[in-house]
Amino acid sequence: MAAIAATTAEPVKPVKPGKPGKPGKPKNRPRYWRGIVAVIAGLYFLGPLAASVIFTVDVPNQGFTLSAYTGILGADGFLSSLRLTLELAVATIVVVLLLLVPAMIAIRLSAPRLRTLVEILCSLPLVVPAVALTAGIVSVLRWGPTKLARTPLYETILQIQNPSFPVVLVLAYVLMALPLAYRTLDAGLRALDLVTLVEAARNCGASPARAVLRVVLPNLRGALLNTAFLTLALVLGEYTVAAILGFTPFAVWIVGIGGSQAQMSVAVSVLSLVLTWVLLLILAAAGRGPSFRTSSRKPKVKETS
Repeated sequence: MAAIAATTAEPVKPVKPGKPGKPGKPKNRPRYWRGIVAVIAGLYFLGPLAASVIFTVDVPNQGFTLSAYTGILGADGFLSSLRLTLELAVATIVVVLLLLVPAMIAIRLSAPRLRTLVEILCSLPLVVPAVALTAGIVSVLRWGPTKLARTPLYETILQIQNPSFPVVLVLAYVLMALPLAYRTLDAGLRALDLVTLVEAARNCGASPARAVLRVVLPNLRGALLNTAFLTLALVLGEYTVAAILGFTPFAVWIVGIGGSQAQMSVAVSVLSLVLTWVLLLILAAAGRGPSFRTSSRKPKVKETS
């Protein structure tokens, strides 16, 4: 009987003793370092902004006042400089997208070996300082009127420097935006099976242009919006090129008014920063595609007798 009981009993697994002095980590342990990092990041980003707001509303010998904000619309040159900057931003975004989107799609479809060359060319503006770029532009603009005085290009050199809409700034901003735009569009194209999409559209009878417009571009909506936002932010905050060339877009106007009305200059800077954040949120919301929810319920199977 003892032998039968020994054979039928289940074997007992030995329990491994725990290491002394090293208890196991409790589950759901609060991670305080996340809160510490969030507080430090909040102080780093929101601290200067809060100090700027306090500087604009706390006037010595007057106390709390909103005169720095209420007088912005009536300030001399505010609307004209802002309108010029927005016009330059729209033109720059259009030129950047018209240059890069067709080129990058064509390279991925028919000439993938040129991808590295285009990436290097688009990244070159990163290694050229804005001052050096502006110095080259100034040299060309000075050389043009003297050397091209008797050619049709003379009027072209003069027209691109028109203060009402300086095309030369658009050309400079396009060069400066190429690295950011290329990286953003390249990330969007990497997420697509571009060849399969185009071939499927062609098999359905679409022409190459229609396949790009109706199939590829809707799938690149997020990348296109991000490119437009980055280009807009670059044009809104660019100062060096416009100041050296002698034009007065929004950033140059802010610096110029700071000498006489410092509080208004800071107030405009705060509002422009808030406007940039709002545009970022709007573009992020617009870049989200439609969400598809799948039902977790299992389909009912009818029993057949």
